Amino acid sequence: MITEDQSDVIAFLSDPASHSGQPVDRFETHISEVFLTGERAYKLKRAVKLPYLDFSTAKLREEVCRKEVLLNRVTAPDLYLGIRLITKTPGGTLGFDCPGELVDTVVEMVRFEQEFLLDHLAAVGRLTIEILDQLARVIEKFHQNAPQAIQSGGYHNIANVLSINEAGFATSNIYSKEELEAVNFRFHSCLEHHRDLLDRRQYEGKIRRCHGDLHLRNIVLIDGAPVLFDCLEFNDEMATIDVLYDLAFLIMDLCHRDLNGQANRIVNRYIDHSFDDEGFVLVPFFTAIRAAVRAHVIATQAAESSECVAELTRTSRSYFELAELCLTDCQPAIIAIGGLSGTGKTTIAESLAPLVGPLPGARVLESDRIRKAIFGKRPKEKLEASAYTSDVSDSVYNSMRNRSAEIGSAGGVVIVDGVFLDEERRKAIERAAREASIPFFGVWLEAASETLFERIETRDQSPSDATPSVLQKQLGRDPGEISWHRVATSGSLEEVLQTILRIVKN
Repeated sequence: MITEDQSDVIAFLSDPASHSGQPVDRFETHISEVFLTGERAYKLKRAVKLPYLDFSTAKLREEVCRKEVLLNRVTAPDLYLGIRLITKTPGGTLGFDCPGELVDTVVEMVRFEQEFLLDHLAAVGRLTIEILDQLARVIEKFHQNAPQAIQSGGYHNIANVLSINEAGFATSNIYSKEELEAVNFRFHSCLEHHRDLLDRRQYEGKIRRCHGDLHLRNIVLIDGAPVLFDCLEFNDEMATIDVLYDLAFLIMDLCHRDLNGQANRIVNRYIDHSFDDEGFVLVPFFTAIRAAVRAHVIATQAAESSECVAELTRTSRSYFELAELCLTDCQPAIIAIGGLSGTGKTTIAESLAPLVGPLPGARVLESDRIRKAIFGKRPKEKLEASAYTSDVSDSVYNSMRNRSAEIGSAGGVVIVDGVFLDEERRKAIERAAREASIPFFGVWLEAASETLFERIETRDQSPSDATPSVLQKQLGRDPGEISWHRVATSGSLEEVLQTILRIVKN
């Protein structure tokens, strides 16, 4: 509810005369009014009091504006300039930072072009691989440095969110009793299944004071780099969450836009940096919760509104259906993709990942990335020849074997991408899957030698360091008995993917 009249403040901020005559564009969110003028943006908190926030007085709004600047300067120091006090002069007029009575406060920001918001880039198909990879690194680094919250319970945090969701859905007339009972049962089954893992993550420092509102519209490209802004500043409890639950808001946003491939890439690159393979199985569950939150909030809006009810209902249902999709039961599996350099293993593995397992898809363990990580190198940095000794390669393949078994044993689907030219390495990963009772599918990619040489010579900035001379050596080696499914990659990517999907789904 609105608790205080802000009409004079809004009129002041909307007046070009308050900004040296520059025109003003105004838009509103559910808790703020934003004014864009010249090179500045001013954000005014609406005078509302809700169960999860209190902006009911000028003093409270000043305090939360100061906190917003402080928190957001961690990720966007160049965007957040500070606060401006709106005061009433002795003559009764409003002004910025003048002597007089405090009337309100605004956050002052550097204005940026809306076309650089990631929701716009997603809408026009310009979320490139480079942006996604940078973004995953930015988020992981932010989480790594965020304050830990050991006292906040992992299991109980999520149980509380589920309770709020159930209460929210109960006020809606969009969903039948049977629908809600079914989805609530699935949510609580997942919650109990992950109870120990959720609590263990609490003690491992995975619950932190996160962003809290990490969706595409709160990320912007500044000088070509993704910048997180507009974090949830008004409620520390709501933002003190598992780092993967924070990430899941972004993943949900991407999946809701049918950008499952982009969502899968973000998750994989994030875990490549964080080494949080154990938490991977939580991502579909957390994504489903995020979708359910959006579904119940919009359903509540539909119940309280007399306008756009049909559109709100459709939108709520789309989020509800996404939650159901993320909660779909899926058999764990290890899918190993081998073959000589240039057969397209990485392209195929990354394209296959969003198509198997619950949304956002499978974990991809790529030998080239793991090898680079061992030596502290970025994926596209070249390694010395000493990084390709037999001992180092044994470490790489042992890591892939052990990590894939861990993910599969927890119920996840994992794709392992490596040359696997040695028969013993192929047998080792099959054995690991068998010992963990995880279904295994081995795929051996093949292509004509001239095609392999051409691909290696023309590929651009790949994590692989393979050269034509490396391929020549591979061609001269005996791979031993290959019992995996042989798949030719001479056709289109879509044809290859359909062939592998038939293998893993039979």
